[in-house]
Amino acid sequence: MRTSKWAVLAYVAITLFGIIAALPNVLTAEQQRRFAAFLPVPPVTLGLDLKGGSHLVLEVDAAGLRQARLNTLMDEIRGVLRGERVPVSSARIAGDSIALTLTDAGVRERVLPKIRELAAPASPLGFGAASSDIEVAENGDAITVRLTEAGLSERMTAAVDQSLEIIRRRVDQVGVAEPLIQRVGSDRILVQLPGLQDPTRLRQLLGSTAQMSFHMVDQTVDPNGTPPRGVDILPGANDPGKYAVESRVAISGERLADAKAGFNQQTNEPIVSFSFDAQGARQFAEITRDNVGKPFAIVLDGKVLTAPVIREPILGGQGQISGNFTAQEATVLSALLRSGALPAPLTIIEERSVGPNLGSDSIRMGVYTGLAGFIAVCAMMLALYTSWGVIANLGLLLHTILTIAVLGMLGSTLTLPGIAGIILGIGMAVDANILINARIREETANGAGAMKALDVGFNKAYATIVDGNVTTLVGTLLLFLFGTGPVRGFAITMMIGIVISMFTSITVVRLMMQQMVVRRKMKKIEIHSIFGKVPALPSFSFMRGRFVAIGMSAFLSISSVILFFTPGLNYGIDFVGGIQVEATSQQPLNLPVVRERLEGLNLGEVALQDFDQGKSVLVRVQRQPGGEAEQTVALNAIRDAVAAAVPGATFERTEVVGPTISTELARSGFLAVGLAMVAILFYIWWRFEWHFAIGAIVTLILDITKMIGFFALTQIDFNLTAIAAVLTLIGYSVNDKVVVYDRMRENLRKYKTMPFSDLIDMSINQVVMRCIFTSVAILASLLPMAIWGGDPVKPFAWPMVFGVIVATTSSIYIGGPILLFLSRWWTEREAQRATQAGPGQPVKG
Repeated sequence: MRTSKWAVLAYVAITLFGIIAALPNVLTAEQQRRFAAFLPVPPVTLGLDLKGGSHLVLEVDAAGLRQARLNTLMDEIRGVLRGERVPVSSARIAGDSIALTLTDAGVRERVLPKIRELAAPASPLGFGAASSDIEVAENGDAITVRLTEAGLSERMTAAVDQSLEIIRRRVDQVGVAEPLIQRVGSDRILVQLPGLQDPTRLRQLLGSTAQMSFHMVDQTVDPNGTPPRGVDILPGANDPGKYAVESRVAISGERLADAKAGFNQQTNEPIVSFSFDAQGARQFAEITRDNVGKPFAIVLDGKVLTAPVIREPILGGQGQISGNFTAQEATVLSALLRSGALPAPLTIIEERSVGPNLGSDSIRMGVYTGLAGFIAVCAMMLALYTSWGVIANLGLLLHTILTIAVLGMLGSTLTLPGIAGIILGIGMAVDANILINARIREETANGAGAMKALDVGFNKAYATIVDGNVTTLVGTLLLFLFGTGPVRGFAITMMIGIVISMFTSITVVRLMMQQMVVRRKMKKIEIHSIFGKVPALPSFSFMRGRFVAIGMSAFLSISSVILFFTPGLNYGIDFVGGIQVEATSQQPLNLPVVRERLEGLNLGEVALQDFDQGKSVLVRVQRQPGGEAEQTVALNAIRDAVAAAVPGATFERTEVVGPTISTELARSGFLAVGLAMVAILFYIWWRFEWHFAIGAIVTLILDITKMIGFFALTQIDFNLTAIAAVLTLIGYSVNDKVVVYDRMRENLRKYKTMPFSDLIDMSINQVVMRCIFTSVAILASLLPMAIWGGDPVKPFAWPMVFGVIVATTSSIYIGGPILLFLSRWWTEREAQRATQAGPGQPVKG
């Protein structure tokens, strides 16, 4: 099969463009500026864990929170007074309390119980004596309602928790990838965003309360005068004018269902389109119907965004906000409205730039070990396939270059989970090359000539590669659609890697191998290792030992489940929070020395982040088992270790930090993984048969449980890096099972009368060398990282080494026996039903 010249030109064009697009990633900042006109794509943005970025500390406005509660309570008290036909002027806010004057004793007796009913419990657990969030005191004609400290403390906790989720949604919706957002102390929130962000945009995005409401404009009131009761004078957000708006809220911003940035089709100006929910749409229709010709103000955080005149009734529940917006301001405003209003104002009290989460020393070592792993894989391919291995290595190099180029084109942010996706993509590219060479060897052994062996070998390998990659792609797509944060980052790079792997392995490598055959005028393709011909392994009956294999697997999985509960996973800072210490020195800090001292304390996960030109360090250590006494002991040990590593260091602050993975983030991650496994189940069911699908999923679950057991047994920190390892294992394991099952399916078509157990044995023996070679190649890429990468990458590297071994052995020893059991169970079931139906009777189902 010859490749057309146009196809060759297309491959060359794609390759050249990919190299040029990836080039900015190896240029210095000065070189990037110099050659900016010739570089079509910016370099890949590195995430917070790899490069650092902007660091902000926000404080919840306690006074604003108190005032908001007083205002709400005042409205509720006025509602009680109206119900009892008492003038609302009897109540007023006086400082930090609400004062009522009721001279009628009968009225007091009726009103007082109803005011006490407005109290909410302040104890979140409901144990012990019940406490209230308000205190009602009576003194003659006067009633005083005060907010209790217990109530304010609980509201502050709830406000910080709610603000964490709202900030996370805001940041996600404007496209900032994988930020670090965690609670600090009782009333502060730490936000770190990758890269050097625009400070003005950050303040607008994070500091805006985004309390939106809709009001009618009172045209009878002079905006420059003193307003009567029920009317407020508000400034314009985008103009110097003032507006007299009714205090009564016509429609609350809580009724907004969606908001999107766009452009006016007539003026091409940026706008924000919004839509209400069902109740809001009804209210909007009534207001616009009853107030045609009157201005209607849209208010955000006490400023009028716009006050258009209602021209006609708007019945669809949709509208738009126009003004002197830039496109970026419209995007931020739509994100603010979609994510909802903050429960209290946030004030940015600290703003600076910080280094990478993993520590610059760990990043440097990670680069070295990653290069060592890539070189080890290339060396293995050369050892296995000699000159054909050179072609495979060129394909791997091109795969890596194109992956980086596409990430740059998409503007993606690369983080450690994303690198895990790239590693898995390279592993699948290696697997594709091993499959191709194995198939060509088989065809040559069957007597095929050079071109025939090449074409038939590629065609047979093509079906297996497509099935394995598409199965993984289906699951990865679900991870992307339903996952967030690190799960989505992994999914993006994984999908890119799969698609590029199919291009480089099936088209580019094939073209280069064809050219070698033609130019060398080969009659026969001999693919040998540097040691000569690769000997075939002796045939082995895997099914004969199936009961031992399944028994061992079941024992390990059950033990892993027990280990998950006792002693359990060693959750890192990402899940449980911990202690944060900031230390400063007059001289640049030596991070490796500081890390070595802290890791010697055996306190669990340690994260170092440098800033202030390397003269300050932010130390995070996971929360210790036990109570406050244990935390104090750990804190003193951290201080002593840092002081020993950095003579003369001063400690600026010590704080308790919360987890970076919220309940919502964890829930969406588990949902994404579950849906991905269901999608894989149905795809394999469709491409193979139902018992293949169930066999693959059962084996995959056994692999995952063993990896979780490995984390529990070794007590390696379970954090975001560990999640990346679990996701990588799922991708690798699924691909491995599909390759083995694909050979079984092929043999089922060729040997229709062969006993199924013998066919499984034959199929596994045919692919066992491929399984071993692929696993050894991936282990070669992981071992340098595991041995020399240090503690920050340990939660990824060592579990992946274990996971590759488990996934490979399960593909050989577990997948086949489960398939055999399901097949025999189904055959016996059908035979039994046929016997019960009687001769000549059809069997239903």
